[in-house]
Amino acid sequence: MGILCNDWDPFLEEQFRQNYYKQLQKFLCREYKATTIYPAQPQLFTAFQLTPYENVKIVILGQDPYHGPNQAHGLAFSVPKGERIPPSLRNIFKELEADTDVVPPSHGNLEHWAMQGILLLNTVLTVRAGQGNSHRGKGWEVFTDAAITYLNQREKPIVFLLWGNNAQQKETLITNPAHLVLKAAHPSPLSANRGFFGCGHFSKSCRFLKQHGMAIDFCIPD
Repeated sequence: MGILCNDWDPFLEEQFRQNYYKQLQKFLCREYKATTIYPAQPQLFTAFQLTPYENVKIVILGQDPYHGPNQAHGLAFSVPKGERIPPSLRNIFKELEADTDVVPPSHGNLEHWAMQGILLLNTVLTVRAGQGNSHRGKGWEVFTDAAITYLNQREKPIVFLLWGNNAQQKETLITNPAHLVLKAAHPSPLSANRGFFGCGHFSKSCRFLKQHGMAIDFCIPD
């Protein structure tokens, strides 16, 4: 039986055999024993679990998980129901409504998006409690580079939404002309007014997918 029991398993099994991942795993074992790490270990690969490889229509790249309690659950920008909607996600919802008239939900859980084919992938998959970027440079970037490269190889078109400098560093990995790359400022309150608001990425994604016989539903039920 595979790790996730879906079509990401061959990719994951290949990465787990690599030396960089073995070193990353040793580091993570020490970290999870020594301090509080987010998300919980069973949620590390939630993005891949909820969005199988062949189902990916859109990739949204985040930076690293939320580092506050009860926030990170394995999906970029998402928080479990009942948790306060973080500022970046509030801005994502504002742009979604302005661009497509989709009314945002009252919560910040994006699992519905993941199951619609939106891969919500952070470039670094773990973080120490209260310490943003604390697991940067430990090996996750190699892993997520490999994931983007693997997606790039797919013939069926994908939309890559690269918001902010961190996500845009992955652009060089997306060389397949079948795919669409859209770039904008990060939705953080610090930068959303510098090109995220008004970017129109949601409607552009819908049009591109429709041209290729696909559809996406951005509506999230309450």
